Amino acid sequence: MEKQKKLAIWVASGIALLVLPLLLQSAGNFWVRIADTALLYVLLSLGLNIVVGYAGLLDLGFVAFFAIGAYMYGLMASPHLSSTFPWFAAMFPDGLHTSVWLVIPMGAALAGVLGILLGAPTLKLRGDYLAIVTLGFGEIIRVFLNNLDHPVNLTNGPKGLGQIDSITLFKFDAFGVPGINLGRFLDIGEYRISSVTLYYYLFLALVVASVIICHRLELSRIGRAWMAIREDEIAAKAMGINTRNMKLLAFGMGATFGGVSGVMFSAFQGFVSPESFSLMESVMIVAMVVLGGIGHLPGVILGAVLLSALPEVLRWVSGAFDLQSVTGGRLDPAILRQLLIALAMIIVMLLRPRGLWPSPEHGKALQDGKSGR
Repeated sequence: MEKQKKLAIWVASGIALLVLPLLLQSAGNFWVRIADTALLYVLLSLGLNIVVGYAGLLDLGFVAFFAIGAYMYGLMASPHLSSTFPWFAAMFPDGLHTSVWLVIPMGAALAGVLGILLGAPTLKLRGDYLAIVTLGFGEIIRVFLNNLDHPVNLTNGPKGLGQIDSITLFKFDAFGVPGINLGRFLDIGEYRISSVTLYYYLFLALVVASVIICHRLELSRIGRAWMAIREDEIAAKAMGINTRNMKLLAFGMGATFGGVSGVMFSAFQGFVSPESFSLMESVMIVAMVVLGGIGHLPGVILGAVLLSALPEVLRWVSGAFDLQSVTGGRLDPAILRQLLIALAMIIVMLLRPRGLWPSPEHGKALQDGKSGR
């Protein structure tokens, strides 16, 4: 009966997730876009959870890998390189419009390599010192992206990259199949599915695949080694675990998720600039993992959905109820929205210090430890 009950819950949840964007679409594409953004942040949080939740390595520069994936797709799927470099325009006069299925593994691989390069010099650092180093790495990447418009205009600096191609699925030029362009609406009979709804299903598929990968990693020998390092690195090393390789693997694996989500973000927005990858973004991604429940996949997903969707929902509330006129114009709605989010985070952390949905196994171990003392 328990298995049947769990299966029924999974089936019902799957149907709800598939129907959700169609219901939201009837209320406006604004709500579907919120769901799309939430799925992107879920993908980012799952990657950071490998580093912070499984291996216990505090990373405040995770947004750098997000930026790397976004800019890679922006350069390879826009006319920027052809319009900037004459030698490149001679080879690709219309620009380099690379397929997303080629850019995704490339973005994941580049982000993973940079994640390993970040982890290599920080192997002996822990806690606050590791956080400071990773924070610096994230800011270095952002500053580079902001200033690489001279002497060679590679990233277009603070102006960002525009005219980025949208994603096209099931396109086969050899057979004359045009495919489904996610940047345009899709008509099925008399029913029209908007572009943001099509992106929702792609992001949902990536999130489901990422959850399966993270779950299998958690149950594997690698996952148990990461958790041993998280609990006590000295004891893990004494038990024969190669802590150096495991840490590098955690940085590399987590970074690949950031690279893939960056590619999706770039295709979804059609524009990227350094402003999208500020320090505040890194802090928010860490807050999603901590608020939901470190190391627990359902908790991380819940935290990412809440913290990514809540600001936009409050934006709609402030506009619908005209909160600025309620306060006599003394309080800007954007400030009030951030104030409410901050208060909500403080209250949750005071009432649920281990997160909204903490790991039951980890909590059980903590309770056993306390009772043993």
